[in-house]
Amino acid sequence: MRVSKELAPPSRNSQGFSRFRLTIEALALVFLACVAMRSVARTIRVRVIEGPTHAFLVLQTLDGKTIAEGDLIETLKGVTVKTETVLHFYDGSFYDETTEFSERADFRFLNDHLTQKGPSFKQQMERSIDGSTGQVTVNYTDDKGQQKQESQHMKLPDDIANGMFLTLIKNIDPSKSQTSVTVVAGAPKPRLVQVIITLQGKAPFLIGKSKREGMEYDLKPKIEGAAGVIAPLIGKQPPDTHVWVLGGESPVVLKSEGPLEPDGPIWRMQNVGPSWPSDLPQAQSSK
Repeated sequence: MRVSKELAPPSRNSQGFSRFRLTIEALALVFLACVAMRSVARTIRVRVIEGPTHAFLVLQTLDGKTIAEGDLIETLKGVTVKTETVLHFYDGSFYDETTEFSERADFRFLNDHLTQKGPSFKQQMERSIDGSTGQVTVNYTDDKGQQKQESQHMKLPDDIANGMFLTLIKNIDPSKSQTSVTVVAGAPKPRLVQVIITLQGKAPFLIGKSKREGMEYDLKPKIEGAAGVIAPLIGKQPPDTHVWVLGGESPVVLKSEGPLEPDGPIWRMQNVGPSWPSDLPQAQSSK
């Protein structure tokens, strides 16, 4: 009996080709799913409403030498928060970052303006980021001391976090071991860099003689693509930043340790209370 071609069982070669094609199609679907997942930037929900704040800051080397002092000032207009961090260095350097963001249901970046200049910084620059248009403008000084400008339009994701880390980290869901956001980094040519925020664990500290317990977070920049492979080999991989937070209903950032620019030194920034001239003689007489 002759078997028609329509009813003939497939050959081993055709079965192998079918499996191969199905495998390729499955991989393609997985790839497209991953791309779709990465294209959806997840913003951080507002868990703690920001309000008017004025904190005093000191910037120190990791061995405890104070190199700068300044202020963190936060104002509120409706659901828009404006945060300014200013640092005056003892060597004459200056750092000023002003950021605006909304805190309706999720935190949404609006704009950011950063100025850093003086001998404490490798890159002298002034950078502005417009969240509504995606326009990023960098005014900088090149290696020959010439003033230059780099301006480009970038497609900014919803989770841009420039100037917002000290706010966002207080609002991270403590049940999540890892959270990711995106920053505009680099100078003079800016690029998007993903930052992975990982909870490291509990961190005990003291207030006077009282023992308290905070949480330590690690912020790791992740450079993707070929640049991410090459960066560690040529020493351009930005170091991690660590942030310590006291949780609860009114969380507060205790201190941070990290660079102010991608390839800069690691410095410690923390809040301090005021000291009074009237207390100085007592402190000296008690020694």
